[in-house]
Amino acid sequence: MADWTLHAQLAADTVNLGDLPLSRVLMMDDANYPWLILVPRKADLTEVIELDEAEQAQLMREVTHVARALRELTACDKLNIAALGNVVTQLHVHVIARFRHDAAWPKPVWGAAPAKGYEPAKGERITAELRRTIGLP
Repeated sequence: MADWTLHAQLAADTVNLGDLPLSRVLMMDDANYPWLILVPRKADLTEVIELDEAEQAQLMREVTHVARALRELTACDKLNIAALGNVVTQLHVHVIARFRHDAAWPKPVWGAAPAKGYEPAKGERITAELRRTIGLP
């Protein structure tokens, strides 16, 4: 993991919550949707199939863990989980809490509404709650 670096676009759009055994956990700075991103800390990955089987299983455990924490905190109507990579090719998995009343429902979130950064106090509160629920320092 020493030669791994986070893609600049992901770094610019997110808040770092911390690291799980395989993945960096990021929170998208978009108050429209509670939105986490997991990025495996391995260099030059674009596809899940480039991880070995044990790493694929670890990634799924981490996605499941983070998704459960996000659902617990938000009481969302639906979770969207996806690894697209069409814009940012570095392998990353989106975990998005969706609500029937959100700006994009029932369509995908991309391009539905301009990103709206968290107000500082709310951003600090939600990052602390997510870190606690996920089990990150």
